[in-house]
Amino acid sequence: MSIGHTLLGLLENGPRHGYDLKRAYDDRFGHDRRVHYGQVYSTLARLLKQGLVEADGTEAGGGPERKRYAITEAGVADVGTWLATPEKPEAYLQNTLYTKVVLALLSGRPAADVLDVQRTAHLDAMRELTRRKTGGDLVDQLVCDHALFHLEADLRWLELTTARLDRLAEEIA
Repeated sequence: MSIGHTLLGLLENGPRHGYDLKRAYDDRFGHDRRVHYGQVYSTLARLLKQGLVEADGTEAGGGPERKRYAITEAGVADVGTWLATPEKPEAYLQNTLYTKVVLALLSGRPAADVLDVQRTAHLDAMRELTRRKTGGDLVDQLVCDHALFHLEADLRWLELTTARLDRLAEEIA
């Protein structure tokens, strides 16, 4: 995910200081990976240098003054371009799991065990995501659904590979 574009998008609702942007990011997108304060401020400095945000005064609080940032017209245009650009679909043609299966076969180890261990890990992750989805709000449900659909596709691959393991072993021998 592009932290810069996400912060710019959050600034479209009005000027904010870095602390508020970090909170908004974590509330909306940081369920599994929160952004660090240092990353927010270094990203804002880069966006300022690029002319995508501007300093919009300071805000006094209980501690030091906080610099507020506002999105510029160039920043709005940049977010619009980013939103209109599709993400590259990941084909996963060479992944670590495939490599482990082949190496297990090449070394004479039981590749079925590799697949079984991975299947168990996937099912455990799916159970956890389903629990989280059940108790979550709509945003959390959508994030969990996305992950669950990917895990389901992986499970289909695991089953197909298990069914073809003998043939694969013959072909790579």
